[in-house]
Amino acid sequence: MFYRMRKRLKLFIALFLFSLNISANTVDSTLNGEKVFQNLAAEKLPGGATVRWTIRYEDFNRINNLIIRYHKKIEDKKVWRYTDVIPSDSLYFKLTGLANSEKYEWQIGCRSNGGDIRSVVKDGTPDESSMTWSKAGKLETDRPWGLYKFLVLIGSLGLFIFGMKLMSDGLQQSAGTRLRQLLSTMTYNRYIGVLSGFLITALVQSSSATTVMTVSFVNAGLLTLIESAGVMMGANIGTTITGWLVSIFGFKVSVSDYALLILAIGAPMLFIRRSSAKGWANAIIGFAILFMGLGLMKDSVPDLEHNSKIIALFTQFKGNPFLGRVMFVILGTLVTVVLQSSSATMALTLTLVSKGIIPFDVAAAMILGENIGTTITAEIASLIGNVHAKRSARIHSMFNIIGVSWMIFLMPLFLKAIVSVLELDLSDAEGSTIGLAAFHTVFNATNVLLTIGFVPWLVKLATITVPSKGEEDEVFKLEYISRGITHTPELSILEAKKEVHKFGTLTLRMSHMVKELLNSTNPKDQKRLIKKLVKYEEITDKMEAEIASYLSKISADDLSQRTSEDLRAMLSIINDLERIGDIYYEMTRTIERKIDHKIWFHQKQRDSLNKLFIVVDESIQIMLNNLQADIDDLDKNKAINKEGEINKLRDKIRRSHLKSMETKEYNIQAGMIYSNLFASLERVGDHVINVTEALLEHD
Repeated sequence: MFYRMRKRLKLFIALFLFSLNISANTVDSTLNGEKVFQNLAAEKLPGGATVRWTIRYEDFNRINNLIIRYHKKIEDKKVWRYTDVIPSDSLYFKLTGLANSEKYEWQIGCRSNGGDIRSVVKDGTPDESSMTWSKAGKLETDRPWGLYKFLVLIGSLGLFIFGMKLMSDGLQQSAGTRLRQLLSTMTYNRYIGVLSGFLITALVQSSSATTVMTVSFVNAGLLTLIESAGVMMGANIGTTITGWLVSIFGFKVSVSDYALLILAIGAPMLFIRRSSAKGWANAIIGFAILFMGLGLMKDSVPDLEHNSKIIALFTQFKGNPFLGRVMFVILGTLVTVVLQSSSATMALTLTLVSKGIIPFDVAAAMILGENIGTTITAEIASLIGNVHAKRSARIHSMFNIIGVSWMIFLMPLFLKAIVSVLELDLSDAEGSTIGLAAFHTVFNATNVLLTIGFVPWLVKLATITVPSKGEEDEVFKLEYISRGITHTPELSILEAKKEVHKFGTLTLRMSHMVKELLNSTNPKDQKRLIKKLVKYEEITDKMEAEIASYLSKISADDLSQRTSEDLRAMLSIINDLERIGDIYYEMTRTIERKIDHKIWFHQKQRDSLNKLFIVVDESIQIMLNNLQADIDDLDKNKAINKEGEINKLRDKIRRSHLKSMETKEYNIQAGMIYSNLFASLERVGDHVINVTEALLEHD
């Protein structure tokens, strides 16, 4: 009996398990869309989106065609819209005809029993009761290319330019001393000038800064036209480094992904007190911002269809490629003139060619135009300079125009050679951008090699095309120094030093004129000299104000320690030079009263004053030599000895004067004027030695 009960129990358990299996199979036969469809994703497009999904492996063979439904998220009541039937082996679908810049929800579905979905679709709408749907996915459509996208592109370009400027200023601030050392080599010859121009531009990453600085140095008389030509040629080669940086780091390596990490390195350095550290911080932060701008620029450039108007524009010139090259050279020139940065235009061109917006040869033609467009910066800087500055800028323009002219004819051969030698794949973004950077470098280097021997001819041509307006135009001067035609503090100091030296030569001229006035007996000459000395005193006041204003503008920037010391020294020096001008003006008025009252010196008094004038003039000349010399070459002992000689001669004259006053025939009025004059000359000597001491303070 127990055996029969156990047998019946086994049968009951078997029947129960069999029923459970039937029930399980019945449940499994109904598909669950939330489990079947996984990894929902969407990529936005203008007026649409590309949606993607995956299907669970065990359900793949049970699905027969798919369909997608979607609706706007802002709708209070869901109004589903459906796509056409999609093959079951598809894993993505492109939704079109959606509203621009709008958010949607979407789901992908199939028949719950795995049957063909087409049998339940009527008028494009499936029978919802027979459907199973995935979880809701989210998508957002993009804006089409228009004003908004254009402004985004301009903003991205602006961020790139800001980063470039910040990096350039930071490098200039940190490397100011090295820049000065490079500048000192410029005066050797035009070949060394090419090297100097290349190194400075490669260092500060701005050919505009180098060319504007060169124009201002020609204006100041620091460089000759031939020397400036070499510097500008070197700057043209140096500016090609930017193209390599953008090509390698901007396209080959996604620096924008690491931009925040780079900022994290640079930002703490801003709080370091040392100015050189702040300079490096600005350079690092500028580098990060530059590539952030480049990344945004790449994203904001539109993807073009084959039938777009821009593509049609390029195809118009297929029949006449030479005319096409000329047109795109002009376009590159105009864009660079507007942006005032060949580096920014280069980055924009590389972005366009990497996205396939413009062909490789069109981009090369635009780069040629950028070489011409960048000359506008030097031309603008020269407008406030003298004739030599204008001629220097003109040489730069002619050099670039000549180079572009011959390259337009030979460009197909150059491009073919570069692609062949470097084995570039122009269908790839990396290959096309590297090819353009190589073309830019090869073109500028070749142009320098071909034209450097003809620099004297370029100088003659510039002299003919930029005639002098007269003697004033020929004088080397910096009377517009307060406008600041150089934007780099470290380099602006050199201009200020040149102007301070001119200030010193002005005081020496005043000394000569006061001495001439003292010895003159011709009333016409006396009036002429008095009028001229009054004018010179006004000039000294104006020069002190202009130089001080210029130095204050420089001090507003972050400066290296050496530059700060130079600035403080020059502020002290111009104050002493202005006081020398005032003293000579006071002496002029004293001599004028002597002439008006017909008071005469006897010959011994006149001879004594002339001797003192000679020694004071010698001390001023030593001062001028020290103003031009490097800190290590200052002649301190000579200046101190000359100051001692002035004091000894003054003491000797004063003793003789006091002794002469004891005689009855001594003219008291003449004696008072005489005493005033030799005391004033000794005061000039005190201010002269102050200048040398100011130069030595930061030794």
